[in-house]
Amino acid sequence: MSLVRQLASVIDMSMLHPTHSREEIERGCMEAVRWGVACVFVLPCWVKLASNLVCGSDVVVGTVVGFPLGGNESSVKAFEARKAIHDGASEIDMVMNIGMLKSGDDEAVVSDIKAVIEAAREASESKSSKAPLIKVILETGYLSEDEVKRACELAMASGADFVKTSTGFGPRGATVDDVRLMRKVVGDRVKIKAAGGIRTLQQTLELLDAGADRIGTSHAVSILREAQQRDAQGVD
Repeated sequence: MSLVRQLASVIDMSMLHPTHSREEIERGCMEAVRWGVACVFVLPCWVKLASNLVCGSDVVVGTVVGFPLGGNESSVKAFEARKAIHDGASEIDMVMNIGMLKSGDDEAVVSDIKAVIEAAREASESKSSKAPLIKVILETGYLSEDEVKRACELAMASGADFVKTSTGFGPRGATVDDVRLMRKVVGDRVKIKAAGGIRTLQQTLELLDAGADRIGTSHAVSILREAQQRDAQGVD
């Protein structure tokens, strides 16, 4: 399999900047379909549009909940998740309640994540659609190593499918050290998404090698073009 196809299958194309216009979302979705990425991530207001645009392809639509700060009430996050699934989202990336984590209120953190998972799954059942993937964003740039470990453990205890490094709007993005630490904690029990500040093919490959299962990036097309050039040159 070519490097382009391998990478496209694990890339979430991110279009979450607040200034993205309808035209940019439409263009991005067409690129997502053209390259065959795993998922196209848009803000909640664009989920219906994106779902229509990628319909008939293997690309699915994802969106964010409690984004980018994580401090919404759990009931609000649950409503966001439910609405997103009804609008056509298949994947939800929710921001963990970082303040509750730092307060040591593990019960509140777990309850918050479970509220989103349950709302999303109930919504998918009502549509007779496949259960959505739920990814929990830890925002590792705000956390100590011990907090990252605890956040991973709480996400797993809540029933999440993935733990994710960053929103891309925090103090820093994904690092190899983050991913290695997260993999050490979660093992093969849940998957890992690296996101935030990923702009090059080299970064992408390093993060995958460190243990990431998905890559979230707003630079998907340029990364895949780099991979295409490497394929053309016959470089392993």
